[in-house]
Amino acid sequence: MNEKIAPHLEELTRALGDIEATGIRAEFEKLLAFRVPPDVAKQSLLRKFGGAQQSLKKELKVKDLAPNLKNFEINGRILELSEKALRPTEGTVEGRPSTLYTGVLADETGSVPFSSWQELPCQVGEVINVKNAHTRVWKNRVRLSIKERSLVSKVPEGAGTPASLPSLEELSKSPVKKLRDISSLDLSVSAAASVLQLSHRDVVVKGRQATVISGVLADETARLPFTSWAKLPGVDIGSIIRFDTAAVRMFRGVPSVEFLAGTRVSVIDGPEAGELAFSFESVKKDPVPLKMREVEARDGLFDVVTSGNVVSVRPGSGVISRCPECGRAVQKGSCRMHGKVEGVRDMRIKAVLDDGTGTVPVMFNRELSELIYGKTLEEAEALMYSDISKDAVFEDLRRILTGRVLSVRGNASRTEYGVSFVAESVRAPEDDLAVRAVELLHRLDSMEENRVRSRAVSPVAGEVDDA
Repeated sequence: MNEKIAPHLEELTRALGDIEATGIRAEFEKLLAFRVPPDVAKQSLLRKFGGAQQSLKKELKVKDLAPNLKNFEINGRILELSEKALRPTEGTVEGRPSTLYTGVLADETGSVPFSSWQELPCQVGEVINVKNAHTRVWKNRVRLSIKERSLVSKVPEGAGTPASLPSLEELSKSPVKKLRDISSLDLSVSAAASVLQLSHRDVVVKGRQATVISGVLADETARLPFTSWAKLPGVDIGSIIRFDTAAVRMFRGVPSVEFLAGTRVSVIDGPEAGELAFSFESVKKDPVPLKMREVEARDGLFDVVTSGNVVSVRPGSGVISRCPECGRAVQKGSCRMHGKVEGVRDMRIKAVLDDGTGTVPVMFNRELSELIYGKTLEEAEALMYSDISKDAVFEDLRRILTGRVLSVRGNASRTEYGVSFVAESVRAPEDDLAVRAVELLHRLDSMEENRVRSRAVSPVAGEVDDA
């Protein structure tokens, strides 16, 4: 081995593992052949494959996984494993694998679907270690991606090793949870809840007529939407049910529950229902308002209430055009999906609310925008044309809304750009300012009383006040 490049190869091995098996050494030597300095070549490979300089080059748990992570290490037990032979039209370029391995990996913190382009040296129930792993998002859920350059090894069972994970039987169980605790870490779940909403609709699936049931569930902690492809005899609005092994789906960070053929659903009534921490009467009340720091801390929330002052109205608010095909906003007469289109007029407001504990961006549709703006879409268009300025409505919105207090109800979700809130309803009480002023005066009076009392007994002030 060339003494000049040996230290670089050793550093690459320490940072990236077996560089021979992954082909990284071949890439290193290829860069040298093109007269790239060894140090520059090494740094390039470390950046590309995630070396010691990257904070993600550490062992992660399933709960730590997030979209678009690269080059990390993870241990887990295989819960499911299957393979799929890809057709030539589905496969990749020549020389790439034509078989895709998929399954579920789990540890004590949760479960994650995975896909692998290499055959795994293990079977269902065994523990593996994956180095140079990646994540991606598929069907609104984080997925573990085991690439050709990933290093996968079977971990022997035994105390003190990563294989000291819960057993296959334990990890395969559908956990019993409160609705608030259901998240993307759950592939299936069991719970008890009350049915708040229920509807049936006929759909066509693979050329066959089918009926899908949808609605909203609630317990004392939260509300979640649900769907069922199986009949639910005896279940109606107001029923309290227990379901076991329901699938968990994700949409924009918000979980939903899906009852499949294998899901067991039973109605709870009588004394057993009385032992629960909730009833239909208690959960059908309006949700308790949350502080914005609580909204910011969660990945997704369904049907929640929060309130705050409008501290900003964002650009893009006001009169807009939407694509008649997909509903996306049209920019300069062009939709990013359908090209040049004749846009349909619409109105929206993108505001930022702050309650002192955090800030949350909130999106209002046309109906709610007209409500809080006080002008219809037609009136807003008239203002825009009379002022001969595309920013006239935006500036008017800023003037009218900035500083106002709004109470919003809707769904919150987390994307790569942060938390966003889509309002389903809004309340802007006219007497809110007066109420808040009175509350503030009471708080100031209380603070002043505490300050005087503290000074009266403080040893720093000397003698206790004779009065």
